[in-house]
Amino acid sequence: MVFPWQKRNVDAEVAERVPPGQVLTDKFPVLHFGRVPEYGDLSGWDFRVWGEVEEPFSLRWAEFRNLPIAERTLDIHCVTRWSKLDTRWEGVAFSHIAEVARPTAAARYVILHSEGGFTANIPIETAMRPDCLLAWSYDGQPLTAEHGHPLRAIVPGTYFWKSAKWLRGVEFSAEDRPGFWERNGYHNDADPWREERYSSG
Repeated sequence: MVFPWQKRNVDAEVAERVPPGQVLTDKFPVLHFGRVPEYGDLSGWDFRVWGEVEEPFSLRWAEFRNLPIAERTLDIHCVTRWSKLDTRWEGVAFSHIAEVARPTAAARYVILHSEGGFTANIPIETAMRPDCLLAWSYDGQPLTAEHGHPLRAIVPGTYFWKSAKWLRGVEFSAEDRPGFWERNGYHNDADPWREERYSSG
């Protein structure tokens, strides 16, 4: 049997990093629903953290950029079947946001809130993984508008729709609340290694 990655002369070690049903790309396709938000100088931008936390807080852009910087190199996988390896991101580790906010014992989920009322939901254990990032930079450059400028989540281990663009806030929740794509037929867990693309319900 000849696997697709063998036909493309992909190294076997690299192929092991590609989930089932995915195809490697060197490009960075742009996919989203609705219009791309437009920002000026970001003077009116803010970022909120609230919900099941002991210390809710809000930051302006300059304050957010003063948080400790984290850099990560990660593989990303889109539900539309492309994967991109070794992508480089810079931002703030989600674990630092949690450290400042101090989630209560009731906090079991994280709801990512973006422009236009878009949300994405992840278990708090997923959000607390060392590689989970709130990123402002990709490949050494500020995010483009199409890729989420000025801030997006990067949630490794899930299909890329969970990595919400144009992020404006994080809510810690006791209950799971399906986000935009989950309410529209996508799988709630989004594990690419299990091909959790769409809801069976």
